Amino acid sequence: MKEYVIGIDIGGTFTKSGFVDRNGNCYAESVTPTDTFDNVDDYLDNLIQVLKVSEKQLEGPYKILGVGIGAPNGNFHNGTVENATNLKWRGIIPLAEMVNKHYDLPVKLTNDANAAALGEMVYGGASEMNDFIMITLGTGLGSGLVVGGELVYGHDGFAGELGHVNVVENGRKCGCGNHGCLETYVSAPGIKRTVFELLALDSRGSELSGYSFDQLDSEMIYNAAKKDDPVALKAFDITGKILGRKLADSIAHTSPEAIFLFGGLAKSGDYIFNPTKKYMEESVMGTFRNKVKILPSRLTDRNAAVMGASALIWKELEK
Repeated sequence: MKEYVIGIDIGGTFTKSGFVDRNGNCYAESVTPTDTFDNVDDYLDNLIQVLKVSEKQLEGPYKILGVGIGAPNGNFHNGTVENATNLKWRGIIPLAEMVNKHYDLPVKLTNDANAAALGEMVYGGASEMNDFIMITLGTGLGSGLVVGGELVYGHDGFAGELGHVNVVENGRKCGCGNHGCLETYVSAPGIKRTVFELLALDSRGSELSGYSFDQLDSEMIYNAAKKDDPVALKAFDITGKILGRKLADSIAHTSPEAIFLFGGLAKSGDYIFNPTKKYMEESVMGTFRNKVKILPSRLTDRNAAVMGASALIWKELEK
């Protein structure tokens, strides 16, 4: 009998889901809106309906062993989504408990970056590592810290929020309410803001000066960098410098074997990896120098977020 875990990745705009086997193969995948629904009950009713329809695509006989959920501000300890800034639902949502009413199975929930870290550990490049850091570079900057083969959650379930460490005093306004957070500089919107700050100083020789703020995205900055655009190259250098210096701090905290970069901005390859590595090595304590690898996620070309969410259950079953 085939065995599957339902993996659910809740994003601010869309929710992705699928039925994942032990080898990380994802079946009956689906995408449904998140932001269309103003309250979580309507959202969940729609999601469950989509999952039930998708399940009919599975070839039997089969058994579903549990439901893993990755969500913004997901608290593993309580199975709750708590005051997520990029979701319409406010307050503390007991989402695992709500899903449990539809599936009488183990339901585990964590934040999306922790889910990505689990996916890397179970299916990806960290399968033989006990100590590593996952950095997700998308609309924000998420992180998952793995020490001794276990995710670090902290006493309240929210350990490892590297995106919200301060890098510039009284810096850019962050969605969390603070100023100068790492993710306001190192993320897809962050590098775009850096580009426009650079263009304000000198736009000569840059093709990026022809775009409005709403038109420009990180992929366009990457394409310009490949053409040796001076502003694009400078923006990547600044972004890598800020990230590399903060990763040096994280290395001192957990002494990881490797740091994985995942997400849209990580697809820029050497343009983000090289400056990040350079400035990290310049800043890190000598004891750790040239010991920590910076690697691309091996889950990049697969449905990593759904796989990571499913890994919550597979990891629990191993225990």
